[in-house]
Amino acid sequence: MANKNEEVFISRIVDAPRELVFQAWTDPEELEKWFAPKGCTIHFSRIEIREGGTFHSVIKNPAYKDCWCIGTYLEIVEPERIVFTMAIADEAGNLVTPAEAGMDPAWPTETTVTVTFGAMGDKTAFTLHQTVNETLAKHTGAYPSWLEMLDILEASLNK
Repeated sequence: MANKNEEVFISRIVDAPRELVFQAWTDPEELEKWFAPKGCTIHFSRIEIREGGTFHSVIKNPAYKDCWCIGTYLEIVEPERIVFTMAIADEAGNLVTPAEAGMDPAWPTETTVTVTFGAMGDKTAFTLHQTVNETLAKHTGAYPSWLEMLDILEASLNK
């Protein structure tokens, strides 16, 4: 397990009210607009955004292959915090190892993502923490994918 100081941590100020940013993370229709890196799309075959709820998604990447994921929402505190797991899966929603999915075998089978939203007037102090080594996340493309997704989110919020 990675040292917490070496895990993915992204922080930024989003030029949108906290309630709007939180809604973009908790409305399935909004998630489908931005929760995939540039050039990719996401589809949720199942999504229940509530504590204990689960999701099964696929990110379609024309330059690579489909990336299936399952997860569970562990905590949702509106409009302050969302905690969920992300695990590598197959199309049927079964857990698979990173190697079986054609990914870096060093990638954890499951990570936990914690997202916090702090009010700053009409802006939001946003943080994302993922329980995976940041160097590995940069090497695999996961870290830059988060940055791209957050850029897409911010652009959609500013329309």
